[in-house]
Amino acid sequence: MRSARTLRTASALRALTCALILAAGMGTNPAAAFGTAAAHTPINATTAAERVNFHKWTTQADFQSGTAAGVTAPAGDRQGISISTPVGTYRYKDPYLHTTNTWAYSTWTSPSYAPGFGATELVSSWDAQTPAGTWLKVELNATMEDGHRTGWLTMGMWASGDSDIARTSTSPSAGIYGQVNTDTFNAASGHTLQSYQLRATLYRLTTSPASPRLWQLGAFASNVPARTGVTAGPLGGAEGIELAVPRYSQQIHVGEYKQYGGGGDAWCSPTSSEMIAEFWGAGPTAADVAWVDPSYADPNVDYAARSTYDYAYKGTGNWPFNAAYASHYGLDAEVVQLPSVGDLETLVKAGIPVAISVAFDNGELTGSGYGTAGHLMAVVGFTGSGDFIVDDPFSPSDTAVRHVYLRGQLENIWLRTYWTRSDGSTHYGTGGVAYVYTPHDKALPAVADPQNPTW
Repeated sequence: MRSARTLRTASALRALTCALILAAGMGTNPAAAFGTAAAHTPINATTAAERVNFHKWTTQADFQSGTAAGVTAPAGDRQGISISTPVGTYRYKDPYLHTTNTWAYSTWTSPSYAPGFGATELVSSWDAQTPAGTWLKVELNATMEDGHRTGWLTMGMWASGDSDIARTSTSPSAGIYGQVNTDTFNAASGHTLQSYQLRATLYRLTTSPASPRLWQLGAFASNVPARTGVTAGPLGGAEGIELAVPRYSQQIHVGEYKQYGGGGDAWCSPTSSEMIAEFWGAGPTAADVAWVDPSYADPNVDYAARSTYDYAYKGTGNWPFNAAYASHYGLDAEVVQLPSVGDLETLVKAGIPVAISVAFDNGELTGSGYGTAGHLMAVVGFTGSGDFIVDDPFSPSDTAVRHVYLRGQLENIWLRTYWTRSDGSTHYGTGGVAYVYTPHDKALPAVADPQNPTW
């Protein structure tokens, strides 16, 4: 029998979607956005109940430890890798833009990395900038429990803009070993990932000297058991802290730009990403949003939606595309699973808001007034008694975005992997997926959990 997490991501109800907002009196509405969090150095949590590992390559030494073909990794902070001498050309016919171009490319392949346990899920993320005329592709090659490898599986084809390529997932199959579902590799029942490599291919037009710059490439691997809930964790010392995160409503954008998901229910992930990016002083310029209809409020949200839109998935909820959007502004951004609410509190105490990925029925989260098969919201603080203070973009106006949600309810909803609805059907959760975006000079805190002593 497959785990609840495998069933979830293999189904149309996977947590990527902000879909199926089930508000009282609203019926069922399709949508498309959801998300995950991040951290900066390896997150490792190993307990009898769950195993989570985040690993990244980001320093010059990290990139020198891999195999470079036509890329250079100069010395200096966050220099990353760029094309030096292309090793080949690739003619790509874009199925969405209906353009055909020839691209020069170079590659970097990571060393093999073993998370230390058999993982059932992996999500990669990257930090990069792609000037006009450039883009990049990230791939995964997993070694499974029987020693066989999956072969290279595309995890995303990405550019910050959408004039050179249409950023897209491809959801390749690994045969009997599993499947990439949009942005998540799910091992098939009876199989586990033991180690993996990531490969980045950097592309530029053959007529251009420009190059992408990739300064971080990483992934979380996890094995979280099926669970309908978690034991409530103790208060973590963030009580009474509330961060001044800007508040944006996704709902005021209903019907805007159907080619990017149409606003409203579909835009929770980019709306949450934009709120956190702007908390750090990042975000689009007036020139960036000049294309937005001037009658639309909060054009930055429209820009974020366009900049995270996945043309294959047909939505803005691709987790690494949201992290990469934040990195486009120079922020460090990662997609991870966090083992506990204590990790959220540690981040908030350090002044870092976190976006979390949740799913729940109407009535399960007091004060929300809706249910969802997948949604993203920003945790910005905790009340004096430890309840969550959340900027929830599924609100009718910007001024209504701030919510206080009961600690036990939201903790359970965020960390569970499935639940049974009143009609007997099964719906699924992410087991702690979140986004963490910070400036590079922002020190990340040590994590109090002794199972997870470094960030």
